[in-house]
Amino acid sequence: MTTHAVVMLRITNPDSLAQYRELAANALARHGGEVVQASPDLSILEGAPILPDALAVVRFPDRAAAEAWMADPDLQSVHALRRGAGVSDIILM
Repeated sequence: MTTHAVVMLRITNPDSLAQYRELAANALARHGGEVVQASPDLSILEGAPILPDALAVVRFPDRAAAEAWMADPDLQSVHALRRGAGVSDIILM
């Protein structure tokens, strides 16, 4: 069953994020993932959440593929760039 990941970023190092963006699509594709939508232009419809600086929705073929993307030893340097960009929270649904 298709699984989506919500990626919320609080950016403190834009240079690291720029490096990550150069590699992210290929890293996702290794596990069948693709960005459905990503944007720094966020607005609240209801409630009072703390908005991240950017948010992305990523689609994977299934939960196992998403987990494999995160655990892939060959991608740890790519994940390190994202983590080095600030705080990233990733939620599977």
